[in-house]
Amino acid sequence: MTYGNQNSFPRRDVSLRQRFRGEEWPTLRELVAPVWRAVSGWVLVPVLFCLWPFLMFLGLYPMARSARRLARRVFTVAGPQGMTDLAVLRVQRVRARLALAAGFVVLVVYGTPEDWGGIGDQVQLRLLITPWLVLVSAPVVVGVLFRLAGPDARPAMRARVRPAVRMALQYVGACSAVPVLLWLADRVQGSVHTLLLGQVFDLLVLAVPIWVLMFVAFASPTVVRTAFTLDRAHAALPPVLTGVLVWELALTGLLFGGPPPGPLPVQLCAVLGGPAGVTAVAWWEVRRLRTRFGVSLRGTAAAVSAAG
Repeated sequence: MTYGNQNSFPRRDVSLRQRFRGEEWPTLRELVAPVWRAVSGWVLVPVLFCLWPFLMFLGLYPMARSARRLARRVFTVAGPQGMTDLAVLRVQRVRARLALAAGFVVLVVYGTPEDWGGIGDQVQLRLLITPWLVLVSAPVVVGVLFRLAGPDARPAMRARVRPAVRMALQYVGACSAVPVLLWLADRVQGSVHTLLLGQVFDLLVLAVPIWVLMFVAFASPTVVRTAFTLDRAHAALPPVLTGVLVWELALTGLLFGGPPPGPLPVQLCAVLGGPAGVTAVAWWEVRRLRTRFGVSLRGTAAAVSAAG
């Protein structure tokens, strides 16, 4: 991200799609203005205000925009980022697409209506459990890498772990606040909502926990991708942690969702093939870090510093 007067206002030649992928989403006014200008806005008012989805969009979009903006500020550490290998990124994208295609083929050939209906539950389970697995697994991986690193590398690693610990505590606090706020909202609704505006009051009470939930949702991709920015402590940490997480997620999916459909050979390939492919790419990334950047699991202080 660059700073300066030229970036104070969004450029007009930037598309909405690029704005949504950038640092900050467009405002609600910027989204609604083109439609409002194309059609006489006041003519649409009585129609639009009869549509609950539109009303919910008017309320939820500004909340989502502010939650995303704050999440990107809180869960971003200033300074140079970890190393980026474009060849590894391309291979990771290809592997992910092949995995999705293979899973789709298995469902088409062997899936039942129950299997198709369980896709949403599997996705929700992964979204819910992945940040917590990162929170538990990352300290273990950091400890192993810390032991493997030489004495000269450890002070630099230790200094870069402190911001990650602070970020992890912030994330845990935000995640813990969601059920607490939902419980408080339920108590408030049960005690006083009959005295006010009924459903409108219920929505207002739920606004705070919904906003915090959005904040956690927008923070989670950064948390998972950088392991609370521990990639700056050691450049090899993301691939090593990825290799650990993929097997933990596979085991979790097997325990809670059962085996995939199909005969036993297909089930084994589906359960083991994905994690094995991710692990192979992760260790190839570790090898490229050693051969191209001189960063090994027993990295020297200079190598770790370069990664940060």
